[in-house]
Amino acid sequence: MPMHDWTRVEAGIFHDFHLTWIGIIKNQLNSGLLPPDYYALAEQIAGGMGPDVLTLQTPLPEAESDGGEVEGAVAVASAPPKVSHVVRPPVDEYVFKRRSVVIRHVSNHRIIALIEILSPGNKASRHAFRSFLDKVEAALAHGIHVLIIDLHPPGPRDPRGVLGALWERLFVDLVSPPEKPLTLAAYAAGPVPTAYLEPIAVGDALPDMPLFLAPEQYINVPLESTYTAAFQGVPRYYRTILEA
Repeated sequence: MPMHDWTRVEAGIFHDFHLTWIGIIKNQLNSGLLPPDYYALAEQIAGGMGPDVLTLQTPLPEAESDGGEVEGAVAVASAPPKVSHVVRPPVDEYVFKRRSVVIRHVSNHRIIALIEILSPGNKASRHAFRSFLDKVEAALAHGIHVLIIDLHPPGPRDPRGVLGALWERLFVDLVSPPEKPLTLAAYAAGPVPTAYLEPIAVGDALPDMPLFLAPEQYINVPLESTYTAAFQGVPRYYRTILEA
């Protein structure tokens, strides 16, 4: 299914679709995509504008939970993620710009990764957009991997795209290509985070994107099939507008 132009409908219609998509992705992750001892919840942390999909791991002894291979995950060294761009900043630049922000965890289980699907509300005000950037920056600073899905074109809050706004805060300037203004970005947290980027545009099919469970290990999230399933729940009146 080609990507739709969500600017054709009001923000509330995408918000409704967004809620459904979050739930379908969560169900897919919990139906065998995630390795044993990992699970996903739809939940809010750190002032998000909408529900996030969090992957969490049940508490394990320190020797088992840190380091080593993640059963069922793919190693970057053996099968690099299929994206257009991989970006890693110079160590000195990242350390210079890195900030420390405390995140309140909602359970005693360790948060491993976060999936964020942006809604128009994330960009509706300076405060909302700054809160989103703060959350992603804080997550990476605390070793939480992040997958960002932004299907909305750049606006007054992010004239260079959400990717450019976030990347500038972290280390260096980065601009999405004008012909591909929408953003899919998987961030592998670590001493120096690495970004796996796939710019897309309206009309493109959504590719699978990596969700990192360790700095060098990931699973693929099926964005196309989950997007298609969620779109079937959009009221017919609005599907007609979006498919015109």
